[in-house]
Amino acid sequence: MGEVIKLNPTNGLVGTVNIPGDKSISHRSVMLAGLADTPVKVTNFLHAADCWSTIDCMRAMGVSVEQDESGGLTITGRGFYGLSEPYDVLNAGNSGTTIRLLTGLLGAQSFFSVMTGDASLRKRPMARVITPLAKMGLNILGREQSRYAPLAITPAKQVTGIEYAMPVASAQVKSAILLAALYANSPTIITEPMPSRDHTERMFETFGIPVTRTGNAITLEPVQELTAPELINVPGDISSAAFWLVAASIIPNSQLTLVNVGINPTRTGILDVLKQMGADITITNERWSGREPVADIIVRSAQLKGVTIEAEIIPRLIDEIPVLAVAALFAEGQTVVQGAEELRVKETDRLKAVTLELGKMGAEITETPDGLVIEGPQKLSFAVCYSHDDHRMAMALAVAGVASQGVEIGEPDCVKISYPDFFAVLTGLRRD
Repeated sequence: MGEVIKLNPTNGLVGTVNIPGDKSISHRSVMLAGLADTPVKVTNFLHAADCWSTIDCMRAMGVSVEQDESGGLTITGRGFYGLSEPYDVLNAGNSGTTIRLLTGLLGAQSFFSVMTGDASLRKRPMARVITPLAKMGLNILGREQSRYAPLAITPAKQVTGIEYAMPVASAQVKSAILLAALYANSPTIITEPMPSRDHTERMFETFGIPVTRTGNAITLEPVQELTAPELINVPGDISSAAFWLVAASIIPNSQLTLVNVGINPTRTGILDVLKQMGADITITNERWSGREPVADIIVRSAQLKGVTIEAEIIPRLIDEIPVLAVAALFAEGQTVVQGAEELRVKETDRLKAVTLELGKMGAEITETPDGLVIEGPQKLSFAVCYSHDDHRMAMALAVAGVASQGVEIGEPDCVKISYPDFFAVLTGLRRD
């Protein structure tokens, strides 16, 4: 099984956590800055494996990315039409954001490119991105009738704006279309079934690209150039903060202050659900970082109660379901998750993995086609579990372990995908 980490139970978590930079925003800052013709400084960039995959791909197309001693980046782009043909295959690693968003951007360029990823990424669905991009005139071929990577992308004769009703709310699909639409010969209108995270739209506005939203419809006019900001300060990632929000809620004698957390309303489903469950959460020092709202969050231990998490809120907390399942095991009453079938095509089938791995600790969880049913509270015992090489599974298992009788996790290094320092921070917060 390779590397393992063993975690003992704790008597509480206390302290202040500087939440690492938002993964979604970090990706987009590099992509958009790479299309600008003046340098952009990016602070609080997430130095995690996924985001470095995006940097490596943009560097392969001629973009300069330099890191200073504090971890800040200076990105010097090639201009709106200045990207160059990569000499080799572009490797997105484990990053679904990298491969899906760059597919839209690359398809609108005047050169040939090939993209691939690791074994996990090559199993993740790409047809959902390729289908609307093909309607725009982009030429993208992939494995198994263009359902999976590797992808071969050849120049489009013309990029045409489309009106597209998205069958599923997906920020990655929406963003791929929007990046291609920058180069289109006519406006593009995307209609979402329900709002998904809007970091791309906000980043576009930061670069002077007007985006119009009317209800669930987004309209983008083609542009000829970007107006780059001098500085982008990336907010902390609420998906990373979620593990501390749950841990401090379910472990008695806990109080954590989470600093610089992005509270974009398309991402705050975790806060809404935890408050509904009875969590003791205080949001303070609200402010703006560019066009993204941020705040500090204080969370104290509390007795949670079960809730129903319905399909409408899933796009606002899709990545937080594994750790919310842990919260449900410590809550009074039944928790039901519905409309979360998207979790079956993440880094692993997260619905199956949550049921299997927490089950090793003694949890009784009913897996449904689109979610989970959990009766709480339940008593968990020490177990040897496996992360499935999925960063969010590893961290959810860690929270379950320190909140109960401990856990041993196989392949814990996958946390480098989004939160490289997670286990070190956890050690520093323990009251023991």
